[in-house]
Amino acid sequence: MTAIQISNVEKRYESLQALGGVSLTIEEGEFFGLLGPNGAGKTTLISIIAGLIRADAGSVKIHGHDVVTDFRAARRKLGVVPQELVFDPFFTVRETLRLQSGYFGLPNNDKWIDEVMENLDLTRKADTNMRALSGGMKRRVLVAQALVHKPPVIVLDEPTAGVDVELRQTLWKFISRLNREGHTVVLTTHYLEEAQAMCKRVAMLRGGKVVALDTMSQLIRRISGSQLVLHMSNGALPEDLNHLMSHPPEGNKYSLRINEYAEVEKILARLRESGASIDEMQLQQADLEDVFLQIMEGAEIA
Repeated sequence: MTAIQISNVEKRYESLQALGGVSLTIEEGEFFGLLGPNGAGKTTLISIIAGLIRADAGSVKIHGHDVVTDFRAARRKLGVVPQELVFDPFFTVRETLRLQSGYFGLPNNDKWIDEVMENLDLTRKADTNMRALSGGMKRRVLVAQALVHKPPVIVLDEPTAGVDVELRQTLWKFISRLNREGHTVVLTTHYLEEAQAMCKRVAMLRGGKVVALDTMSQLIRRISGSQLVLHMSNGALPEDLNHLMSHPPEGNKYSLRINEYAEVEKILARLRESGASIDEMQLQQADLEDVFLQIMEGAEIA
């Protein structure tokens, strides 16, 4: 079954085209990454999925339920963790989660609430007022609120922004468990190492359009190749090798993009010919950050 079907979604704010015909299909049980720079349209798309704003054109369905014409059923299938720390300062953690359960018609949900709090390390804060919590603890409560009705589709919008390592590990352990149990997870994050570790498939947005869509392994294999990292003791990189640089040099450190191991010997031969000396050399597998930078510089492969 398709978890989320996004078809030709457009959204404009006066002169700004926030989304320009986005189409995506996210299958049930996927761990899917939605990536892009600030202003790419990620939060706008999530807001449309959640029913917070309406698209100017196109449609979104969650488990077959249109988010506009069948919004009640669509909302029950979805749990969203927003970027912003939004909370009611007059309730304790447990009261907040009970209230959230009530919105979904779940009056006797304490067993699951207790399990969620335990997995997010909130049990000891259950009777603490929300305004007395640290920022990291408030974010844990936001995650708990999104999960309180056991939604089959979970959207995490920058869930670990500004939080400590402990929360990240706790959150990913629990979310990974839910994904293994069949929940669909959609993640937006600027921590690309998290996306690379967790997501099986990725869509990248730029300027409100999808510019890359593939599995994580295929993106890395097709886009970046490998990185040859050179630390030079004297001399500089010959100008005819500048086109291989994946990003500007850092002092005497140069990172060159290569697609085949045979290219390494050619590069070393050119360096010897120019009289440059190498202190250290590393051959690194490309990662998602390399892919992301190349695509945002203009290489469209969707």
